[in-house]
Amino acid sequence: MGVRVGRRRARPAVYRGGMSVPELIRIVSRDSPMALAQVERVRGELAALHPGIRTTVVPVRTTGDTWQGDLAAVEGKGAFTKEVDAALLTGEADLAVHCVKDIPADRPLPAGTAFAAFLARDDIRDALVHPGGRTLGELPPGTRVGTSSVRRTAQLAASHPHLDCVPFRGNANRRLEKLAAGEADALLLAASGLERIGRTDVITEILPVDVMCPPIGAGILALQCREDDSELIDAVSGLGDPATHREATAERMFLHVLQGHCNSPIAGYAKAERGGAVAAGPRLHPRRQAGPRRPRVGGPPRPRHARHLRGGRPAAPGRARADRRHRALTRRAGPRRPVIHPLPRYHPRLGSPV
Repeated sequence: MGVRVGRRRARPAVYRGGMSVPELIRIVSRDSPMALAQVERVRGELAALHPGIRTTVVPVRTTGDTWQGDLAAVEGKGAFTKEVDAALLTGEADLAVHCVKDIPADRPLPAGTAFAAFLARDDIRDALVHPGGRTLGELPPGTRVGTSSVRRTAQLAASHPHLDCVPFRGNANRRLEKLAAGEADALLLAASGLERIGRTDVITEILPVDVMCPPIGAGILALQCREDDSELIDAVSGLGDPATHREATAERMFLHVLQGHCNSPIAGYAKAERGGAVAAGPRLHPRRQAGPRRPRVGGPPRPRHARHLRGGRPAAPGRARADRRHRALTRRAGPRRPVIHPLPRYHPRLGSPV
């Protein structure tokens, strides 16, 4: 794998089907091991789609990779994309590979660029890494969990308040080294990231989405290029997955409306359904996650409002009436699953609105 920076594009070559594609595509990406592994996936899929095409990698070190403090002090998540976008706009590279979760949604894409494709989505879940093999529910009070994600910190504070979150920056390999050095007792990382760098062996538990809701754009790789480079857009659009395109667009629009940024504890995901609709991920009430209700056998008579006990005292009768009315309305309205309006049909040259 050679590295060529700032060279002019080679003349196009014609391959199967009469499609004119570039003979050489310069792919820019962060220089972390995970980012380079993502580029290798893109190169492999491009080679399968266009046999004989040549690609080279332009690695760049971003502000987010060098800064180990609070990301809010260096433009938030935009710190991971600014230098990559600059290489694209100045002509040093032709194609950029991004993790969608790292691309800011509270601002438009840099002028003159567009998404050419969203690759098929990987695992969206988070993974727990514990040297002793414990699961999240088995961690004792005071366990130090390494993460700098406000999303993970907020959810752990609500679901496992007995755990202590400690700031953990750096790429995945660096965080694993810090864990081995004893800077934390456990670590939370993206399951797809560990798979990309070949370290699934360290995973202790994959956390369900109802335990740790994923970030916007989790598990999605985006291909970005100059919007006037129609030849390249046509060449790489075949790598795109229509369902992932709809999910990424819906999730980024959701985050854009909320004006979310790196210090916003926002989580969520969408699921493309048949017919083009995009639905929010299912949310289960905690009582409905424990399986079927066990029949009550024997014992003293149940108080009138026993199922609404709060702090050892029965709830007010008004609360019981309100709950009955809510259940009746829910049965009539059907399952509570919000659906976003169907998006336009997938078009490979159609960029995300944000």
